[in-house]
Amino acid sequence: MNYWLLLVLYLLPLARPDAASKYSTRTGMISFFSSTFIEDIEAHNNQVGALLDLTSGQVAFSVTMKAFQFKRTLMQEHFNENYIESDKFPRSTFAGKLLNFQPTQLNQPGPQEVQVEGDLTIHGVKRHIKVPGTLELKGNQLLAKSKFIVAPADYNIEIPALVRENIAKTVEVTVSLACDPAPQQP
Repeated sequence: MNYWLLLVLYLLPLARPDAASKYSTRTGMISFFSSTFIEDIEAHNNQVGALLDLTSGQVAFSVTMKAFQFKRTLMQEHFNENYIESDKFPRSTFAGKLLNFQPTQLNQPGPQEVQVEGDLTIHGVKRHIKVPGTLELKGNQLLAKSKFIVAPADYNIEIPALVRENIAKTVEVTVSLACDPAPQQP
């Protein structure tokens, strides 16, 4: 009898479900920054919905464009009305996959470098991108971060000639997600 009890106690940790494989958030953060000699433009958005599936490597997020906050109200108005046309294109999305990623990488301490490849849709234009990032399992949360460059012209975002010199040709985008285990489907 003791043999069976010891065997059960030994194998019990193996029978426990592993750490969650799906993580999600509705309060992720995306910011962007551009700089010219005339003016810096920066905005933050903390209404980013995201889902990461570590088993399949699938990554998806959705951003409400009107949720970007600028330091000046006029910048925010121009962004939504003249450039992004938020009423016509209310969301930007990304759907892609982690490349060459094994969930066991997260057993190592600290952020683990990853590559993410997929389709980024902004202003109704879908473009295939490949960007660097990091993943880190910290306690019960999965932290995902990425920083990459986007050219507004690639997404048919027109800058009026009058202010073209005031706006950078590229924008640095920063993604920072703190994801909790997603509820498991029965």
